Amino acid sequence: MNAPITHAQLQPQVCLRAVPEALLVALRERFGAQCSTALVVREQHGRDESAFTHVPPPSAVVFAENTADVADAVRLCAEHHVPVIPFGVGSSLEGHLLAIQGGISLDVSRMNRIVSVNAEDLTVTVQPGVTRKAVNEAVKDQGLFFPIDPGADASIGGMTATRASGTNAVRYGTMRDNVLALEVVTASGQVIRTGTRAKKSSAGYDLTRLMVGSEGTLGVITEITLKLYPLPEAISAATCSFPSIEAAVRTTIEIIQMGVPIARCELLDDNTVRMVNAQSKLNLREEALLLMEFHGSPASVEEQAQTVQAIAADNGGQAFEWATTPEARTRLWTARHNAYFAGIQSRPGCRAITTDACVPISQLANAILASVDEAKASGLPYFLVGHVGDGNFHMGYLIDPDSSAERQTAETLNHQLVARALALGGTCTGEHGVGLHKMGFLREEAGDGAVAMMRAIKQALDPHHILNPGKIFIA
Repeated sequence: MNAPITHAQLQPQVCLRAVPEALLVALRERFGAQCSTALVVREQHGRDESAFTHVPPPSAVVFAENTADVADAVRLCAEHHVPVIPFGVGSSLEGHLLAIQGGISLDVSRMNRIVSVNAEDLTVTVQPGVTRKAVNEAVKDQGLFFPIDPGADASIGGMTATRASGTNAVRYGTMRDNVLALEVVTASGQVIRTGTRAKKSSAGYDLTRLMVGSEGTLGVITEITLKLYPLPEAISAATCSFPSIEAAVRTTIEIIQMGVPIARCELLDDNTVRMVNAQSKLNLREEALLLMEFHGSPASVEEQAQTVQAIAADNGGQAFEWATTPEARTRLWTARHNAYFAGIQSRPGCRAITTDACVPISQLANAILASVDEAKASGLPYFLVGHVGDGNFHMGYLIDPDSSAERQTAETLNHQLVARALALGGTCTGEHGVGLHKMGFLREEAGDGAVAMMRAIKQALDPHHILNPGKIFIA
């Protein structure tokens, strides 16, 4: 992990497969106006929020409107051994959507129907193009909510495919913990179902968990059944400033180790608070900051808050401020979710190379402090945000996309950060997924034997490597 980063490693390895005209004709005949070869549409579907550039767009875009559309599109591509890349809203950060081997982009954003809400069972079934905000809008009148909150209004299909989590994971878990069942189109175009609406099962291999986090490489997800939760009777959010990152992280560790059931615990360093203040017109103290939220009954929320306030005070926390109205909480969390965009706007024209390490909570301070010191020493602009309640944090290095030197510096910093996380018993990605950017890190983390097993699964389920090829590992 300590070898120097080479320029060749900084760009995706593009190796385009031919897309026969016969396939394009067949797609036009089957889908009509739902199939586009217009350059502007193809370019839109050939990029995401990653820092990768200069990757050719897909040869066509198919807009699926139902499961039959997905099955037919995959079946036609399978007949010609042409890649299929699922597309939701394009918010992924690791190059998941890039057509590095060419092929067809399969846009499922029109599959945006809430299939059923089963309030008594605390479940909802949706199509993959439904966004997380749409899910919560659909179930709030029944006193329910879906807690997984990655920040961007991502599609449920994309969140499932990348095993996303976000600010609520410390209490409610990740997509891995909250997906009960799936409908999936396989590489041959067959439609299968995995799991049920029951809360548990011991029936055979856990195919649902296999598909959750597979990043479109094993199947195209066309329907998802999710767990729901009762809306908390009381919710209270707070901010607290600290004299140092170390004090803020130490507070977080003590909160978790004492068993306080905090719902959200987010860290911003002073540098990031300045960016957020500028972008969201806030006046937060420009020091290391924890943003916290408490869920439960009024009495339990008050008890949690008092405990946390005492822990924070012992670590030098000050300016403990409460946001108890829905409007104040929304403004606060919107600012947190926009931290990525605040960073981007702080340097016009830049792109962000983001990290996504997660470590055991006891090692969080070591991981963050060393990474911040390295970023400052490099001179490269950066931001730091963390879902620190579960040991997950993100550094965003803001680079001039045309500067190979800045890109190399950022990748070296990322390399050092991941090496440290792995040495501390952590992972290279807590929630973004592997995509293109972390393939080398996956081998370091999982080992050659585990990656070989993943390749064997891929080969068995997708023998012609048409499902989002070139992602997670080189097959």
